[in-house]
Amino acid sequence: MSNRKNIPAEARNLVFVPLPKLKKSPKNVRKVPNSKAEIAALAASIASLGMLQFPVIELELGPKGKPTGNYLVNAGEGRRLAQLLRVKRKEIKKDEAIPCILDTEHNATEISLAENAIRSNMHPADEYEAFAELHQQQGMSAEDIAARFGVTASVVRQRLKLGAVSPALLHLYREGEMNLDQLTAFTITDDHARQEQVWADLGFNNSRRAILQALTEGQTAAEDRRVAFVGIEAYEAAGGTVIHDLFDEDGGYLADVALLNRLVREKLQRMAEPVLAEGWKWVEVQPEFDYQRAAAMASIDTVPKALSDEDQARHTSLQEALEALCEKAEQDEPSEDALAEIDRLETEIATLTEEAYAPEDIARAGAFVALGREGEARIERGYLRPEDERRDDKAQEGEAGTENAEGAKRLSAALVAELTAHRTAALRNDLAQAPELALIAVAHALAAQTFYRGSTLSCLEVTARQNALSSFAQATDESVAGREIAARHQAWADRLPNEGEALWHFVACLTMDDLLSLLAHCASLSLDAVQRAGFGPREAALGHAASLAKAMPHDMSRYWQPTAASYLGRVSKECILEAAREGAGEDAARQIAGLKKQAMALRAEQMLAGKGWLPPVFRPAVEGEAQTGA
Repeated sequence: MSNRKNIPAEARNLVFVPLPKLKKSPKNVRKVPNSKAEIAALAASIASLGMLQFPVIELELGPKGKPTGNYLVNAGEGRRLAQLLRVKRKEIKKDEAIPCILDTEHNATEISLAENAIRSNMHPADEYEAFAELHQQQGMSAEDIAARFGVTASVVRQRLKLGAVSPALLHLYREGEMNLDQLTAFTITDDHARQEQVWADLGFNNSRRAILQALTEGQTAAEDRRVAFVGIEAYEAAGGTVIHDLFDEDGGYLADVALLNRLVREKLQRMAEPVLAEGWKWVEVQPEFDYQRAAAMASIDTVPKALSDEDQARHTSLQEALEALCEKAEQDEPSEDALAEIDRLETEIATLTEEAYAPEDIARAGAFVALGREGEARIERGYLRPEDERRDDKAQEGEAGTENAEGAKRLSAALVAELTAHRTAALRNDLAQAPELALIAVAHALAAQTFYRGSTLSCLEVTARQNALSSFAQATDESVAGREIAARHQAWADRLPNEGEALWHFVACLTMDDLLSLLAHCASLSLDAVQRAGFGPREAALGHAASLAKAMPHDMSRYWQPTAASYLGRVSKECILEAAREGAGEDAARQIAGLKKQAMALRAEQMLAGKGWLPPVFRPAVEGEAQTGA
């Protein structure tokens, strides 16, 4: 007869309890319930392999400490729910006897915590080998394996994909010389020799991204803007192949780059047809927008749209209704319906008064259709080739530049410096988002220093010297442009290596897009378009800043609004009236003409809110014509 002490405790305490007598225990530490998918997977596993681990239970005691005949499941609630699901599926009886471990010696909470916390997941390489055996030798699908082992089919496919990795690299992974993130990058190809060569050649920079770049040289990533423009479906329909990355939901690589480029050009060409139908003399399709050429070209301006008598009457009626609503809103808290009506009226007025190109100018100018930075079509209209220019173009440009300069001369030097400091912050932010243009600007600045004496030909201080704009306008750091600049700067600071010695290697391994973005950010911080007295001749640099503004999607109304504090309360009454007249109309100027200056400034601030009005200092200047102040 065997000694009872030699029998394992699990066997001594093994009991069979009818399923209805098992109840959820309040002492179970897992408060977040298992998901339906997890319960279904566990039920499938139990049906296939049996209960590999028995629930741990204790007697349920009634109010007077007497057993109720039921048992509390301190560990194994998921298994209890899985068995109930099997009853629902009619796989087992309602009163099926469930093997359990009756534990009356240990603390129930400790038992529950131990089962949930003290566990170790399988090594991914071990999972791969186990799943591969089931898949290859027993013919089980990824879904079957997932259902039996409580994981998703995606995880199973990822583990099976590790079979594409060289055994030598898998060994390095098991030995801890490579992490899972690096290992998964090699699944993009089945060429073991290529995988091993890439790992040997990469050396220090062996991140997943670097591995993928090396293995997919000559291919295009699925997140490329050309792919966004054409669409993977269209590319595949044209016969292109995509190499999918199972370890990146949005990942993948397009193998036929020539096909992709052809599809981009063909789609741009189709989009150019309606643009040409607008009457332009020429329309050019450019997969890459030529910033340098566009910046050197003259352009035509939009003009106010001529209104018919009917449209003019409609405009007057809309303007009167808008002013009445705004006046009422200033006195009482406006309702949502009132605000919506104000928005509707403003939109309709803007549609009636929007500017357009004159037909005679369209007939001698052209447009570019190119691929935008986010994978959209970029259509730039109104450019003049040298042969399209007329003799009076330069005269008109000179008059516009003189008008802007005269407008600035009526302002104090301090205000001009403050306003142009805000403009500089905005230009810096816009240049940072135009990497191609920033590259051209840096090249221009370097050439100016190399071949010409002095450095005033460029507004970029390419020595990376940064002038603090807060000394001219304290609010620039907290402005829209200032906050965006700071966020971008911190994002780059977080990516750069801690040790300066590693910086060269880091920069050398950047993708072209990242390299251009870093260059654009650094170059933009040196941009200086602040207009200040007693600082020597800067006309050429300020003219260059105007050229950059013209070449970029630059709109100061996004960054600055005319308020009493920022402008209106700091200029003459004549300037306030002129601002109201230009931004809100002649009637608006008449309404405030008799007010005292402070009241006039506050009222003008309300009138100009959201109108996009800008003082002459902020308005687009003509290349070669700097805005100067007193």
